[in-house]
Amino acid sequence: MATEVLWIAAIAVLVAAAALARPRRPAAHGRDRPWPLEPTPTLLTEPEQVLYRRLVEALPEYRVLTQVQLARVLRFKRGQRDRAVWNRISQLSLDFLIARPDTSIIAAVELDDSSHLRSDRQDADARKGHALESAGVPLIRWRVGKIPDVASIKSAVAGLGVGRLEESCVGMTVRKARTVPVR
Repeated sequence: MATEVLWIAAIAVLVAAAALARPRRPAAHGRDRPWPLEPTPTLLTEPEQVLYRRLVEALPEYRVLTQVQLARVLRFKRGQRDRAVWNRISQLSLDFLIARPDTSIIAAVELDDSSHLRSDRQDADARKGHALESAGVPLIRWRVGKIPDVASIKSAVAGLGVGRLEESCVGMTVRKARTVPVR
């Protein structure tokens, strides 16, 4: 029995010594070699590219930003940080963000394809919509099968009451809404 204990102790010492003697990797956390990454061919899908071009044409006085992280658009009110809320929005992104030249926000735009019918996407869409509504940022949603033309885009954004664009769309029918529904 005592011999077995000595053998186990000896093996444990040898294993510990081998672990300590082994060369340590630098604390580069994997940065000592290239990661298996490559750029995506395009930032936008074909339908998103169509909508992007139309947004830019319809809103020349504004900036149309693509694939913007929601966490870069919203912030917590002073003294009201909430980790649970942060965890719900930190991985979400917006298809488009319409901003003034000074980068102040006018509206977020989402282009929904058939993947938005999946329950996980509907949950993400609901979280995204609730976050934007809570912050007072208008959200416009369009479906891939019904990508609006330039006049419809002007009308939708003018309906938000954003100055000169509103004046240039006099006579158009505009529905005031926080979110323009897609269904």
